Amino acid sequence: MATEIPSLTPDRLKELLAAFRRARVLVVGDVMLDEFVWGKVSRISPEAPVPIVWVQSESLMPGGAANVAHNVRVLGGVVELVGVIGSDAWGTALSAELLKRQIGTVGLLKEPSRRTTVKTRVIAHHQQVVRVDREQTESLSASVRLRLVDLVRKQLESVDAVIIEDYGKGVMTREFLEDIIPLARAKRKLITVDPKEEHFELYHGVTAITPNRLEAGEALGRHVDTEEALITGGQELLQRLRCEGVLITLGEDGMCLFERGGRRTRIPTVAQEVFDVAGAGDTVIGAFTLALASGASMTEAAVIANQAAGIVVGKLGVAVATPDELLARMDRKPIRHQRSDIRPQTAGKKS
Repeated sequence: MATEIPSLTPDRLKELLAAFRRARVLVVGDVMLDEFVWGKVSRISPEAPVPIVWVQSESLMPGGAANVAHNVRVLGGVVELVGVIGSDAWGTALSAELLKRQIGTVGLLKEPSRRTTVKTRVIAHHQQVVRVDREQTESLSASVRLRLVDLVRKQLESVDAVIIEDYGKGVMTREFLEDIIPLARAKRKLITVDPKEEHFELYHGVTAITPNRLEAGEALGRHVDTEEALITGGQELLQRLRCEGVLITLGEDGMCLFERGGRRTRIPTVAQEVFDVAGAGDTVIGAFTLALASGASMTEAAVIANQAAGIVVGKLGVAVATPDELLARMDRKPIRHQRSDIRPQTAGKKS
């Protein structure tokens, strides 16, 4: 039987939300632009068996590491972003979207030799019809990498926490991670990582990582699709990386938090209805890190991240959760969490 542990009260959540406004977070990673084409389908093309989408509107949103920064900012944190964009129209559009949302762009490097990563989603009748990706995933040159390292070094002086958002698009190379993680550790900053499987051994000594079930399994080299395998795997990752926490997200089954010292906390999902899971992982690490930087315990931070993710998957398109939405959930009932009680769940890769 699962053993219940104390809930996060509305008063405690309000206290943490107030502290969010004093926290400063640096997000480093693969920045992208999300383009949404909204329309309706009324017939199938006579040229091929595909739907014809009648476009009604279009919109742009920060994506990838930029979406993590957006989540932090909407929750009240002060955020700076370090990454690479192209010297193209898409890069200009992304910079404008970030400035409009009060996200710091001092660390956003324009690189003429690269193109801005853009994901275009065509949505009709509340369903995604197709996604079109424009990207360049080759690793950064040594000269560009060193310029980014210098930008990170400068930003570390004024932040409380660092989020590493690794989407495998060429920015978060082995060499770059080997440069910036020791820098952040030397400054005694909180470091959290939304990981990529092939880089797990490079995250040694960070504060916490937030893999989904599939990513955790691939890092371990085995499936973690049973309760026993998940518990063993989470503990192994914690020990292997020598970090303080491993937060494994489980889709519709919530999350499981493993902490140094042997504590394991099962956090059930809170999603009422799932419309779109795009960007949910960005919300998790953004809310989790901001809460830690604001004085929350690791369990409290995980519970807040779970609530925030439950909000965004109930929205169509890449979305964010606001403080008012978190408080509204608290007004309905206290946020409760339990010791591990896990069911199998398949999780997808970031892409």
